[in-house]
Amino acid sequence: MESPEDKPVSWTKARLPKPPWLKVPLPGGEGYTKLKQLARGLDLHTVCEEARCPNIGECWKGDHATMTLMVLGDECTRRCRFCAVKTVLQAPPPDVDEPRKVGEAVAAMNLAYVVITSVDRDDLPDGGSAHYGACIESIRQRSPRTVIETLIPDYQGVQLETLMRARPDVLAHNVEVVDRLQRKIRDPRCSFERSLETLRGAKRCDASVFTKSSLMLGLGEAHEEIVESMQRLRDAGVEFLTLGQYLRPTPRHAPVREYVTPERFDEYQRLGVQMGFLYVASGPLVRSSYKAGEFFAAKLVRERRSAMK
Repeated sequence: MESPEDKPVSWTKARLPKPPWLKVPLPGGEGYTKLKQLARGLDLHTVCEEARCPNIGECWKGDHATMTLMVLGDECTRRCRFCAVKTVLQAPPPDVDEPRKVGEAVAAMNLAYVVITSVDRDDLPDGGSAHYGACIESIRQRSPRTVIETLIPDYQGVQLETLMRARPDVLAHNVEVVDRLQRKIRDPRCSFERSLETLRGAKRCDASVFTKSSLMLGLGEAHEEIVESMQRLRDAGVEFLTLGQYLRPTPRHAPVREYVTPERFDEYQRLGVQMGFLYVASGPLVRSSYKAGEFFAAKLVRERRSAMK
C-alpha cells in the first residue's frame, strides 16, 4: 500500500522572496547545546527541531529556557500540507519508557515552562491519550513547579477526558488556518468546528484550565476570515491566541501566498485584546509555542495555583 508521504504533491505557485523581517540568527551557545544534548541523550523528540522553528535559538538559551517535547514518536498518521513532520499509515508502538524520560528531561533541564505535544496517532485505540497523560504525571512527580502546556490532537469524548485527568495547566489545540482553507491545508479528518469542540470540551472537563489556539497567516486567507476565526475562538472560551507567518518547510508543502507585514500582525494583536483574549502573541515569527506568551501564561497559572490553595 502506498504511504501518504509517497504521494506526489504539485504546487504551481512561484516562490515569494522572503522579507528581511523573517531573518533570524543561527542557533548556538552553551544553553542551546546543553538542551540539545539532554534531549538526544534521552532519545526525545522536540517540535523545535522537527518543525524547524525559527525561534529555537532564542527559546533554548538563558535561565528561563522553554521547550516543546513531542511524544508518541516522530511519525504522524495525518498528512497536513503545512507540517514538516513525517507521515505514515501506522507508526511504531509508543515507547513505554517515554513518560519517565520526559519527566527526567524536564527536571534535568529545570524548565519553568514546558509544552508537551504529540503527533496524531489514529492507529492507536485511544489516540495515545493515556500515554500522553502519563507523560504529564511524570513531570508533575519530578518537577512540580514546572508549568505544563499540552498541545494536543483533536481529541474528543473519552480520549479528551483521559488527557484532561492528568490536569495540564494550559490546554492548547490549534485550528491552524481559517475555515475556508481547512480542507486544502489540513488533513481531511480535521475541521475548524471539530477543533473548536476540542477546546470547548477541555473547558467542560476542567473549567480552571486555560485554553489556547493558533492561526497561521499567509496562505491566502482574507482579513475578514481572520477576524471571524478569532471571534469564533473567543466565543469558544479560548483565552490565549497566537498568530504567525506560515513558512513553507519544503517544496512539497503548501506555498506561501503572502508575507504578512509586522504592522498587520500588530493590528490583529490589538483586535484580539479588544475581543477579550487574555493574551495575544501576533507577529511574523510567532509560533504556537512562543516564549513571551509562555512567560505570561506561566504568571497566570501560578496566580491561579496560589488562589486555589
